[in-house]
Amino acid sequence: MSLLAALPEIDKQADTVFVMHEKSERHFPFHKHTKGQLTYVEGGLAYLSVVDKTYVVPAMHYFWVPAGIGHILRIGPSATVMRSIFFYTDDDGADIFYSKIGIHPVNDLLAQMIKFSGRWKGHIQPEDNSFPFLQAIKNILPLICADTMPIVLPSTENERLQEIIAFMDSNLSGLLSLTAVGQRFNISERSLSRLFHSLLGVSYLQYVKTLRMAKSLSLITQNQHSLSEISYMVGYQSLSAFSNSFYQFTNFRPSDFVNRQKEYFDV
Repeated sequence: MSLLAALPEIDKQADTVFVMHEKSERHFPFHKHTKGQLTYVEGGLAYLSVVDKTYVVPAMHYFWVPAGIGHILRIGPSATVMRSIFFYTDDDGADIFYSKIGIHPVNDLLAQMIKFSGRWKGHIQPEDNSFPFLQAIKNILPLICADTMPIVLPSTENERLQEIIAFMDSNLSGLLSLTAVGQRFNISERSLSRLFHSLLGVSYLQYVKTLRMAKSLSLITQNQHSLSEISYMVGYQSLSAFSNSFYQFTNFRPSDFVNRQKEYFDV
């Protein structure tokens, strides 16, 4: 059973843990669960969209979606490897972690525990011998969640800003200063800056940095360019500057991400 086909089954039993490690479709339409969702992106890239923003989730990271939060999930390259576990919610009040959407890097302990859970599938009952192990996975999440700068791309229905963002996305290798983009669209630097703050809730500079990271991750998964080429394609003047920015967002180096792709996709 694919994850898309399993969606109606996940919430049928409130007190269970539902385990799903099958290959995933490319796109999951808007949906929500009565269970909390832990999904580990083991290799590749995933996009989690919630309300007016999209989270870019790279390999070696997991996302947590609280119960009742509607979301859309898109998969990057077709070989993206994801492992999902859906948890009961009766103890969610024990920590604020369970009430917020989060994107976090996976440490070795959590990665091995999630992989080990791959021997089970479907509903795991509280009386099953495997239940305490899965329970332990949920319990340790607040203790080991590492802080990173999420790769979040806010969206807007404002047509003028949509046009500006589309231009930026298509010209990441060029000059994207407030002055240059403002002149391109006949808008003052101050007004352009205010547009980003008021409609997207982020600064212009932060949006550009995030857009570059999102694009670089997509390019890496395509396996068609070297890291040096990608760094220039997304607007960095040197590989070292790109690597430092990449690390700031993801907590690992671009070369680590490349090696992870090789490990799972045999490239």
